Amino acid sequence: MVFNHLIGVRFPVGPPLNMYEKFGQFINGKWQKSSSGETYDVINPATEEVIGKASKANKEDIQKALKSAEQGFEIWKNTSPWERSKIIRKISDLIRTRNRALSKWLTLEVGKPLAEGIGESSGAADIFEWSSEEAKRIYGETLQGRSHDTKIHVYYQPVGVVAALVPWNFPITLASRKISTALSAGCSVIVKPDVITPGCVMELVDICNEAGVPPGVVNLLSGDPAYISDQLLSSDIIKKVSITGSTRVGKLILKKAADKVQRVTMELSGHSPFIVFDDVDLNKVTDMAIFAKFRNNGQVCISPSRFYIHESKKNDFIKLMVEKTKKLKIGNGMEKNTILGPLTTKKRLDEIEALVETTKKEGAKILCGGKKPAGFNKGYFYEPTIFDNVKDNFTIMNQEPFGPLVPILSFKDFDEVINRANNNDLGLASYLYTNNLKQAHKASELMETGTVAVNTAVVALPEAPFGGIKQTGYGREGGSMAIKDYLNIKYTHLGIN
Repeated sequence: MVFNHLIGVRFPVGPPLNMYEKFGQFINGKWQKSSSGETYDVINPATEEVIGKASKANKEDIQKALKSAEQGFEIWKNTSPWERSKIIRKISDLIRTRNRALSKWLTLEVGKPLAEGIGESSGAADIFEWSSEEAKRIYGETLQGRSHDTKIHVYYQPVGVVAALVPWNFPITLASRKISTALSAGCSVIVKPDVITPGCVMELVDICNEAGVPPGVVNLLSGDPAYISDQLLSSDIIKKVSITGSTRVGKLILKKAADKVQRVTMELSGHSPFIVFDDVDLNKVTDMAIFAKFRNNGQVCISPSRFYIHESKKNDFIKLMVEKTKKLKIGNGMEKNTILGPLTTKKRLDEIEALVETTKKEGAKILCGGKKPAGFNKGYFYEPTIFDNVKDNFTIMNQEPFGPLVPILSFKDFDEVINRANNNDLGLASYLYTNNLKQAHKASELMETGTVAVNTAVVALPEAPFGGIKQTGYGREGGSMAIKDYLNIKYTHLGIN
């Protein structure tokens, strides 16, 4: 199985890290308490215990961070691309050195197994490494003028101070995408982590500071997400917003940004189809399905959530999926061999339970799971759940599950499944499995999503442009295109006398 390489890895389970004492708000190159001294509790989803009290920013802190970022921008935009690249690469190296600390934060705050945390942290290092190289490759263009004594110069300049709004499900990965790209473009940034996972992002920002990022270039505000976001977007200092979150929140941010004509990159909700044609090795495909679906317990924007299996393969697919799913170990992410940790919040658990009950009432049959696992008196745990007898009009087919739920449907022919898969307002990712090269190319071109995985479970890579279409948002993170969203285009018509 895909997870076999994680089994048997030993991790120390010792006491929690010295949680939030050395952190707080990060402004002008220093960690500091909020002006009011207020804090909020952060909960370990595996134990429901308070793991620490994180600093809560107020209006004074936000104004200080804005001024700090404004001053930091003046420093950073005048720092040479080669020097920026060197510092960003140092961040990448330090992430690899402190991988274990970052992975522990992910387990304690998000609930994901340590092995997954190590993978996320390693991926973050790759993101910074990629961005370090992009800093030196902001190419301009020179065109011949209309006469022999004129030239047209096109070049790029950093857009300014960036507000980076980071969600809780992949806090290190998503903060890394936003911070690294802003830095490579020459922008300063104010990072806002979610209250659920502040420590993950604080540790990352501390690494940025250790790597030599000048004071004011990277700042962090911890506290009420809605309040901080509103204050940032109300400021003339913020020139760009990057958000990863729900479509509902994205629309609110977009409306707010319109008042200041701030540039916005949005990667919002997903509801990814997983299409299996009739010419595949089901053992391999089900391994990839389990990896893609149950990573971070399904709390992934690109998690496959609508499974369309060719009618001739559906029964065999179901048999293998159920067999393999039942073998996945549920537990505290600090424990050896855990594959499925808890859901991250009580709210998420309640929503999953409600969606399962709705799906049952609408006529679906539960093949495995469908309840909290036995033996867990604490923690937001829920069994991975597979449904049969699902129809296209069920709630689960139109509402992003964002959890370990697998609705399985069948299809007869190519055109039918493509039309059904595209009949959704969201368009982030899709997954296709076929050994027919012509079918693979045709299907990938027809899918109405920003990314397509063909015969693989991997979608998001630092070197590839990641993002969605339709109500999943716009703009891209990763690849050579991402940096353009952090740059202004300037054109000069130069007369040579």
